Amino acid sequence: MLTQRRNVLKGLAAAPAGMLVPAIARAAAPATSAVNTTGLAVTDDTVTVGILHSITGTMAISETGSVEAEKLAISQINAQGGVLGRKIKFIQEDGASDWPTFAEKAKKLLVGDKCAAVFGCWTSASRKAVLPVFEQYNGMLYYPTFYEGLEESKNVIYTGQEATQQILAGLDWVSKEKGAKTYYLLGSDYIWPRTSNKIARKHIENHLKDSRVVGEEYYPLGHTQFNTVINKIRLKKPDVIYAIVVGGSNVAFYKQLKAAGIDLHKQTLMTISVTEDEILGIGGENIAGAYACMKYFQSLKNPNNEKFVPAFKAMWGAQSVIGDVTQAAYLGPWLWKLTAEKAGSFDIDKIAAASPGIEFKGAPEGYVRIHQNHHLWSKTRVGRARTDGQYDVVYETPGLMEPNPFPKGYQ
Repeated sequence: MLTQRRNVLKGLAAAPAGMLVPAIARAAAPATSAVNTTGLAVTDDTVTVGILHSITGTMAISETGSVEAEKLAISQINAQGGVLGRKIKFIQEDGASDWPTFAEKAKKLLVGDKCAAVFGCWTSASRKAVLPVFEQYNGMLYYPTFYEGLEESKNVIYTGQEATQQILAGLDWVSKEKGAKTYYLLGSDYIWPRTSNKIARKHIENHLKDSRVVGEEYYPLGHTQFNTVINKIRLKKPDVIYAIVVGGSNVAFYKQLKAAGIDLHKQTLMTISVTEDEILGIGGENIAGAYACMKYFQSLKNPNNEKFVPAFKAMWGAQSVIGDVTQAAYLGPWLWKLTAEKAGSFDIDKIAAASPGIEFKGAPEGYVRIHQNHHLWSKTRVGRARTDGQYDVVYETPGLMEPNPFPKGYQ
């Protein structure tokens, strides 16, 4: 299935226009000298952006959907006339699941290709690798992944959720709904899982009454042997397995859980890293019953999503699926377009200054808005995995959650 999705990336099919945002009036494009004063790749009729994700290596299972979503958004925007009267061209680079490669490709896109914006990265390790590049060369990155927070940059718009919107909200839900008291923390061995579990531990031990962590384990990216930790989990019998395993390792982990006789309809497991994209590789039968805390699930019922899902499948195939990060990646080009039109410019400093307050009413997840701290106001949801690879939404916050990347007491 993943091979099929990679192959489809080689061609970009046409997509129906105007599905989520009303068609804009065609107007004369402003002069290039007025909208580009800093030497970006902008001509009288085109503007060039970058797409930077892993389409090879262990993270391809997670990042392929982001590429697809960004290309869909670009196609739709172009069908409506583009941005400031210019069609979007993109240059795609492969981070190859390797953090130094991400930094190298980011510099190419900013310095060599002079991209007006870059949509990319998935892991926090890749984002941390490219952040100094974007800040040094004054580029703008639209980063789509839920992450640990503890970061804010003029040069990044974070379209996924940070810890207070996902980790804390999810733990509060599972504590209340399941009466959970004991937790086993599990993650891949890099920045995001370790920092997220540090935040989770503080919340469990300091804010959830009579609760404690009974185990904590980390494994390298691409790791496939989880039987030892599964045996430890069986011995500890935690109320909740809190899993932050990423990429292809998820396939082995959930298959081995099932093979060990752990029934996720009886053993509560909450993940903040498994979207519908990963379940394509895991197999729905191996993860059914698990809970995920995110802001978006493909099964969401709202008018925006009911247009978005068919449009995505029309471009990328009837068997394609859409996860949280894929949807957040789709937001990037639209938010950039709306910001550039508000600023009347592609200049990075003007984009950064104009970003706070930008609203996207056509978001598949529902209405979102950019905060002063460059994160998004958004809802938090909990879904329960089904055997068909989709999630049933069992909880959502009544309103938008304000992003707070630096929560007091969790740093």
